[in-house]
Amino acid sequence: MKVLVTGGLGFIGSHTVVELQQAGHQVVIIDNCSNASEDVLDGIFEITGQRPEFERMDLREKAAVNDFFARHTDLVGVIHFAASKAVGESVEKPLLYYENNIGTLVYLLQQLVARGGSSFIFSSSCTVYGQADQMPITEDAPVKPAESPYGNTKQMGEEIIRDTCRVHPELRAISLRYFNPIGAHPSAAIGELPLGVPANLVPFITQTAAGLREELSVFGDDYPTPDGTCIRDYIHVVDLARAHVVALERLFGQQNQSNYEVFNIGTGTGSSVMEVIRSFERVSGEKLNFRVVGRRSGDVVEAYADTTRANNELGWKAESSLDDAMASAWTWEKKVRKL
Repeated sequence: MKVLVTGGLGFIGSHTVVELQQAGHQVVIIDNCSNASEDVLDGIFEITGQRPEFERMDLREKAAVNDFFARHTDLVGVIHFAASKAVGESVEKPLLYYENNIGTLVYLLQQLVARGGSSFIFSSSCTVYGQADQMPITEDAPVKPAESPYGNTKQMGEEIIRDTCRVHPELRAISLRYFNPIGAHPSAAIGELPLGVPANLVPFITQTAAGLREELSVFGDDYPTPDGTCIRDYIHVVDLARAHVVALERLFGQQNQSNYEVFNIGTGTGSSVMEVIRSFERVSGEKLNFRVVGRRSGDVVEAYADTTRANNELGWKAESSLDDAMASAWTWEKKVRKL
């Protein structure tokens, strides 16, 4: 099957391209390289022995999107990752986020509807739940008002897809609500490589250990959790990538129960910030320089997934442990920094 992966050079996108190719699918990548490098294609080729077709394109340019679909009439599925994703930046530049995350989604869906439907996987987020009232979080938990324009684009994106599927039954779509992707491919050929100061915990840990950062700030140790630090559901990026392949093949096989479905993608286990630090120290043998500072505005206390629906209906389950993910992240960091 020929599949379009937007944002396919990014962290999650590149790992998903690898899993798609290893499952026998033909992949076309669109990426504007605003937060990724074409060098990632070499890593994908190193792992799979195949170089996916690549087009450097900005999905905000509607004419370019229309032209792309006119040239690729044999596409049967789309996995849509391309989006801006920094929470803090979204607060400072809301219009950029709404244009990039909402406008591009609309252009893609217009093309899929015009061609009579297709299979569509949307990269969503557990941020749609905010601070959930109960743990673990099920897909039926209420969607709370977003804490940021970024989070709002994920909520709005899901609503746009749901509304479109309601009037276009030929379109089949699944939103995957990710929890916290970490780690790198076990080959260390691809991994997470944020531009500038990392916004996420794990690359900040590995960069601190590698000497790029002086110390790691732990934002608060007075939360109502066993060790006082925030709890999240950290999932190995390869497990997350495989979930996309399973979800897409569910649509290809018409095994979906409705033409729009939602699944949580996590491990089902919450780990605190301190547990992640200890895991890193355990697998790396490095002592991490960190300091507890004040709480960070907007952080929820805890968030981890109920994965029952994904396990039972998708037939997918996370397989890697926190230690596995941290070890792969450190191997990748050492390779990138030539340590």
